Amino acid sequence: MKRKTWLYLVFFVLLFGAFYAFLYATIDSSKSRLPVLNIVKPFSFEKQDGQWISEKDVAGKVYAAAFFFTTCEGICPKMNRNMKIVFDEFKNENDFLILSHTVDPETDNIARLKTYADSLGADTKRWWFLTGSKDNLYKTARESYILDDPKNNATNIEEQFIHTQFFALIDKNGQVRGIYDGLKKAEVEKLITDIKDLLKEKTLQPA
Repeated sequence: MKRKTWLYLVFFVLLFGAFYAFLYATIDSSKSRLPVLNIVKPFSFEKQDGQWISEKDVAGKVYAAAFFFTTCEGICPKMNRNMKIVFDEFKNENDFLILSHTVDPETDNIARLKTYADSLGADTKRWWFLTGSKDNLYKTARESYILDDPKNNATNIEEQFIHTQFFALIDKNGQVRGIYDGLKKAEVEKLITDIKDLLKEKTLQPA
């Protein structure tokens, strides 16, 4: 092969090498590719231990949100068994929480939620069982976590009942990054994978 041809080959190899080195350097490996689906609005709910919490208490944390009720004999037991799998995976992770909200606050007082949490073997330092006003719970499910159609808020609150099998995943900045079917094994595994990705993300600094 002629010397000139070799020089051209070396030039193009170096050119492509420099291009891929630049491309790799510009990729932020700490940022997940999960889209931002919504922003969580301010909230205030009561935990199973009687402590009130708000969005400020989850700032800088990755968390999964779900809605259930303690007397449910249908989908809720399986949902919470699957959520227990998620909990066990991250039980030693300080930057991860689970927020399980009742949809039946008239029945599910804090004592009942505490008993239910104990029956699941949940560490309530990282898995919170929450109650509050029905109106606030339902608006949060719909307008923040998009686990039900927000248009349903227009009907009489006393006639409403949310019964959703879906989990929402929220990042350290209070952004919804995924919705998962809590009854499907593959979806639960995807949730675990996505949690790991979000835990690597950095918290956005205020402007």
